[in-house]
This record gives sequence, C-alpha cells and structure tokens, in this order.
Amino acid sequence: MITFQFVFLVALLAAPPPNPTAQDIIDRLSDAPAKEAQGNLGQTRSLRNLAPKMRAIDMNIQFEFNSAKITQEGSDALQQLSIAMKSAQLLESRFVIVGHTDAKGTAQYNLDLSSRRAQSVLGYLKSQGIDIGRLEAVGKGFNELLNEDDPLAAENRRVRIVAVSTP
Repeated sequence: MITFQFVFLVALLAAPPPNPTAQDIIDRLSDAPAKEAQGNLGQTRSLRNLAPKMRAIDMNIQFEFNSAKITQEGSDALQQLSIAMKSAQLLESRFVIVGHTDAKGTAQYNLDLSSRRAQSVLGYLKSQGIDIGRLEAVGKGFNELLNEDDPLAAENRRVRIVAVSTP
C-alpha cells in the first residue's frame, strides 16, 4: 500500500500541470488588475506599485517528439487560448508567443526548435481566426529555464504567452 501511494505521488508530481481554461488565460492576460491598481495610485506611498507587472502565462503545449507538429493535447490547450484571445477583455491585445525547450541538445538546435514551435502556435491561432498582426513568435531555446535545478525537466518545455500591449 505504501509503495503504491509513493509511486502515485511521484507520478503526480512528475506530471506537468494541467493547461489553463480560457477564463484562466483571460484572468492572467487581461489588464483589469493593472487598471484597478492605477485607480489607487494616490493612496500609495511606494513606487514599487507603479512598475507594470508582466502579463504572461506558461502553457504546456505538447508537440510530437523532436518536431514542431502540435499533438491533439496541444490543440486542445490552444483551443482554450484562441477562445481567450477572442474575448472582449483580450480582443485589442497583442501577444508574443515564446517557445522554450529543455537543455537536451545543442543551444543552436534548441533555439531553432523553440522558434519552429512558436511559429506552429502562431499558425494554429491564425487558423482559429486570430489576426496574426496581433501575434509575434519568438524562440528562446533553453536560455530561460523555468526549472534551473533540473535543466531536462518537462516544465522547461513550454510556450509562454505574453501580453505586450493594449490600446
């Protein structure tokens, strides 16, 4: 019994976190909290509240091994992203799609792979009716590991969506 519980716990911890829903994405990428904070500027004594917070969300988009082809699971997650991008809260926003890899392989190979994967996400969003004028795709390779203690960890292989501007 203890062995089963331990194995289950290890498997649960090793599994990547579930991808966010469309509402989760809207909540993370919309500038509503920033606008609320602006309304309280006269009440603060600290400048730290004036610095804009980056509005970004990491998504565990699945791709075929050693490829930029999005899997069905990846398509399901991107469907939620496209729904969020079409929402009234995000309709006027622009986004940078940032591809990341783990540290397995050479720096140049991973930079290329992360760029191709970011372009695949951009292509998917375009196919869902998102105006590509609102999107930019960038690859980072393994330059910005999420888990620096384990450079080969699954959470390092991700796509980050960053809201860069609103009207």
